[in-house]
Amino acid sequence: MTTPTTSSTPPGPTASSTQSAPPDARLARTGLRVGDRSLGEFLMAQRAFIALIVLVVVFASLSSSFLDPTNLVSMTKHVAYNALLALGMLLVILTGGIDLSVGSVVGLTGVVAGVMLRGTHLSLLDLNAYPSVLVVVIVALLVGTGVGALNGLLVTRFRVAPFIATLGSLYMARGAALLISGGETYSDLDGAEGLGNTGFYVLGVSRFLGLPTSVWLMIVLGALVALLVARAPFGRWLYAVGGNERAAELSGVPVNRVKMRVYMASGFFAALAGLIIASELTAAAPAAGETYEMNAIAAVVIGGASLAGGRGDVKGALIGAFVIGFLNDGLVLVGVSSFWQTFLKGLVIVLAVVLDQGQQRLERSRAAAQAARSVRLEVERTSPGGEASAGAQAGPPDEAGEGGTSARRPQAQTQTQTRTQIQTQTQTRTEAAASRSASVPTATDESEDPQ
Repeated sequence: MTTPTTSSTPPGPTASSTQSAPPDARLARTGLRVGDRSLGEFLMAQRAFIALIVLVVVFASLSSSFLDPTNLVSMTKHVAYNALLALGMLLVILTGGIDLSVGSVVGLTGVVAGVMLRGTHLSLLDLNAYPSVLVVVIVALLVGTGVGALNGLLVTRFRVAPFIATLGSLYMARGAALLISGGETYSDLDGAEGLGNTGFYVLGVSRFLGLPTSVWLMIVLGALVALLVARAPFGRWLYAVGGNERAAELSGVPVNRVKMRVYMASGFFAALAGLIIASELTAAAPAAGETYEMNAIAAVVIGGASLAGGRGDVKGALIGAFVIGFLNDGLVLVGVSSFWQTFLKGLVIVLAVVLDQGQQRLERSRAAAQAARSVRLEVERTSPGGEASAGAQAGPPDEAGEGGTSARRPQAQTQTQTRTQIQTQTQTRTEAAASRSASVPTATDESEDPQ
């Protein structure tokens, strides 16, 4: 009488399960790792910082004055208003939107400030009014915020696509600047002591502890926005709306209110950038800010944000602003023509979007590998025993003519069912992981909404 043998194979993945593992899972086990991420994911995540280092090295080798302290301060001033535009653009892009009107808002608010500082004629009273600089700044900021509110209204109430809504606002704001100024450039915005409208230079020219005021504004506002995005309930709402708007709405997130606020914030930051530029130049032109929306979008995307929404952070956006600012000033410093500057900036935007798509593919691949591994381990724990145990349960082949065949048939069926189960569960978990590529916050009560 034949005694059935038992398997001495230690628990763990069998050869067949290893062979059936998806290629992404095998790559995740064998590829180079940096922490818990692959080398490709790490390089993609740090692409903004790498690009900044490369730019500094290249321009420093081409021009000895690039790293001169005076030139660095000058470049940082230019970075400051690009960074402010990028902060507002980041909030919009996190929700899956876009704001093409920020460049025109820069020109419009500068013209509004120029008109008021040069004196506003009141026809009813037949006199010229010269408001203080504080009033000028407040009115200009309200104008920019109002343009943002118009964008938010078009997107939330009238369901206009963000691209179309803000494209229309781009032309309306630029047209308003031309109508107000008559195409004229307002110069000499320093004001006069006797009129009480001096001090406009503080925004763009004054320094504190060796740094321009605009740089301090960038630092302070950047820190505030970073805290808002990372710690406040409103920040979690941003990622929820951008990751899955429908799911966020079902979770109690006030989607329309979130969108309205981010467009208003974008208009506010654009207005502040316009005031800084007008103060630095002591002049306001209706054409100021042209193509600045492209700089803001490029800075945000270079910093790791996704144009689809739901991914990005303030640190990346600020580094992206430094990349754009240093690129612009570096090209001028080494004598590259304006035609090539325009071409290269467009190329940078295209490369940024391509790299963003590459990062998304890497993240999906990583999620698929993790899902496949977890499903495989789960199936191995719950599936029947190996070939030896299956043969023992089927009985010895000596006692039944086709015992060996009948023992192998259930085993083959079990392996087929196991592979099918792995494929089905892997596909399900991969789709779920892809839909949760952005952080999905828990539902937040309306009382937590910062007013």
